[in-house]
Amino acid sequence: MREVVLKMENITKEFPGVKALDNVNLNVYKGKVMALLGENGAGKSTLMKILSGVYKKTSGELYYNNLTLEVSNPKDAMQKGIAIIHQELNLIDEMSVAENIFMGKYPSSKGRISWKELYKEAERLLKELGMNINPKTKVEELSIGQKQMVEIAKALSFDAQIIIMDEPTDALTDSESKSLFDVIKKEVNDGKSK
Repeated sequence: MREVVLKMENITKEFPGVKALDNVNLNVYKGKVMALLGENGAGKSTLMKILSGVYKKTSGELYYNNLTLEVSNPKDAMQKGIAIIHQELNLIDEMSVAENIFMGKYPSSKGRISWKELYKEAERLLKELGMNINPKTKVEELSIGQKQMVEIAKALSFDAQIIIMDEPTDALTDSESKSLFDVIKKEVNDGKSK
């Protein structure tokens, strides 16, 4: 039996006039790829947004590594090892690929951004995803599929233990999808959960 790394117990989310989630339970296991399936409007994205700090739950409990988990916002979730790759892209077109990947956590030395390290690490992550993109390229020059891969590289840059992907292959080509599945396999072999 695999170790439960995350438990969501009796999660309820109410919006004005709508109960989006009603006592939902979910276990996530270490080193396991899981899929959450359901019809449009079933609450899948709402549940994932609660876990990643986008929404606050109305009631219920979250446990991460057997400890009670409170997530105040997406940055807090990332710092706790939980990353989400949304269907809607969250990139700044006017900035470079590398700047987008490491937004808010640029490598620095003596109070200055280490651009050499930034580009080197971005290139490493992109190669891990099988992407031949110059990390200095402006995001606005990329295809939708390439932008999605930049979002995935961003999540990988946090070394998250749980990575939530909301329909990640929708905008990807067949080769990009294969690269993504290869990375997922590697991450799972490293003990992370998807």
